[in-house]
Amino acid sequence: MQATPLWVFGYGSLIWHPGFPVAEQQIARLHGWHRSFCMLSIHHRGTIEAPGLVLALDARAGAVCDGVAFRVTPGAEDETIVALRERELISSAYLETHQPVTLRDGRTVEAVTFVIDPDHSQYCGGLTLEAQAQRIAPAVGGRGPNREYLFNTAAHIAELGIADADLDWLAARVRDLGANAQR
Repeated sequence: MQATPLWVFGYGSLIWHPGFPVAEQQIARLHGWHRSFCMLSIHHRGTIEAPGLVLALDARAGAVCDGVAFRVTPGAEDETIVALRERELISSAYLETHQPVTLRDGRTVEAVTFVIDPDHSQYCGGLTLEAQAQRIAPAVGGRGPNREYLFNTAAHIAELGIADADLDWLAARVRDLGANAQR
């Protein structure tokens, strides 16, 4: 049985599709990690033959990642953990961790946070933004086009007032690649 309250830190699709009952949510900051398209997606946003890319938290000294901390509705903690593990640990490229995150209201909470395993075969840190765009633009997986994942994440982060220049650049570049492919 999970301790109450259970917090979950979202930095990608969890922001716009948590998939669990939320009692409270706040913009939050995680230190020592950065949001990065550093994980090959062979299930949800690509295939084994043509992998896409999904976001992961990659460790980096001095880095910060702004995202959303969700407090799970009391009584739904156990089912939430099960659902998150089914969703996030599909290929074992993510590691389930507990990280201290600072909420916008100043509180610090421990949050379940999925981070990339840099020793996993799906890890691809260090790709240039252009290489990321070239892989994201055509990729399609079980949950749809990779570009939709990028566009949804970038739009929701912007709506929350979270700045992420890399996501903004990637969204613009992938739109441009799509427009050029249509010509």
